[in-house]
Amino acid sequence: MKHLAIIPGDGIGKEVTEVGLAVLDAVSEISSFDYDGELFDIGSDRYLRTGELLTDEDIDDLRKKDAIYFGAIGDPRVKPGVLEQGVLLRMRAVFDQYINLRPVTSWFPLVPLKREVPFDIHFIRENTEDFYMGAGGRFGPGDGTSRLKVKRELYELDVELNVEAEPADEFAFEIGFLSRKGIDRFADYAFRYAAARGDDKVTLVDKANVCTHVYGMQREIFEAKAEEHGMGLEFMFVDAMAMAMIVRPETFGTVAVPNLFGDILTDLGAQLQGGLGMGGSGNINPQGVSMFEPIHGSAPDIAGQGKANPIAAILAAQMLLENQGYPEEGMMLREAVRYCLDHGKTTRDLGGNLNTEQAGRAVVEHVLNRKK
Repeated sequence: MKHLAIIPGDGIGKEVTEVGLAVLDAVSEISSFDYDGELFDIGSDRYLRTGELLTDEDIDDLRKKDAIYFGAIGDPRVKPGVLEQGVLLRMRAVFDQYINLRPVTSWFPLVPLKREVPFDIHFIRENTEDFYMGAGGRFGPGDGTSRLKVKRELYELDVELNVEAEPADEFAFEIGFLSRKGIDRFADYAFRYAAARGDDKVTLVDKANVCTHVYGMQREIFEAKAEEHGMGLEFMFVDAMAMAMIVRPETFGTVAVPNLFGDILTDLGAQLQGGLGMGGSGNINPQGVSMFEPIHGSAPDIAGQGKANPIAAILAAQMLLENQGYPEEGMMLREAVRYCLDHGKTTRDLGGNLNTEQAGRAVVEHVLNRKK
């Protein structure tokens, strides 16, 4: 019995999570997988009602679970960044989910590329460092100095920045940090993952020709880890990688990428496989509680209308199953998705005529038919 935390969140997150749970229920009917799910009221509705984001009580309860199944976060009634930083990014940090795993697969005929060459890129995105730490600030005329304070598990920093500001000037800054400990574990995971899926190399994406300090150190550590693991290593600048994903995506397998660039490239990858509604992801702590979610947002403009594509949430459920030791059950979901795509049993964004619940039911029926 697996104990799951269910966080539907906001907008279409509630609809696609409901479909994902129906699919997990179907898998549990025909296999040894079994689970119970506890629903957590975390998101915009509670925040607007109580002012609470992610409480200490939430964290204590979530820590007792085997995994977290998450929907989406974001609401136009709340200032951008409040929910994302206070819930999603904090959850990744608190549970030290230092790997974000995002597969990018050629789901033909959805791929918008002219060349029908199969590709299967697995992005290993570092998830707790780089420029997504909230380290920064603003200062303007008369301020003279600004203090930057960062306190994390990996490091503690308190720096006073002295800046001479002209009367009409105002400045804003954002600082990215990479730690040796963070890069070490990031690289180890990437090389182990590549070996497990049969790749002979890891592609490391960065901008080391400009950000020479942080990404220079990252390259040095990855080179040492490549030798330690007996694996190949290639380097790609992020702009060149974006171009290469359009013209030769089939040449990449396991791709390691820092946090900010990973966010951008994986959204590009989602479009290559048919849109954000096709992208599942995992926020992984190999020794702790991991969280699985679709990569799309809360899409408030279509929430409650049955238009949301549930496949990303289903593929996130597949990743959850694999992470919890049920790879065959995960493959059941992947095969069911492939069948529904091939037979037009999809939502309108993919060319079908089903609503969210109906598209989910089609996947459920295909899973249950395996039992017959």
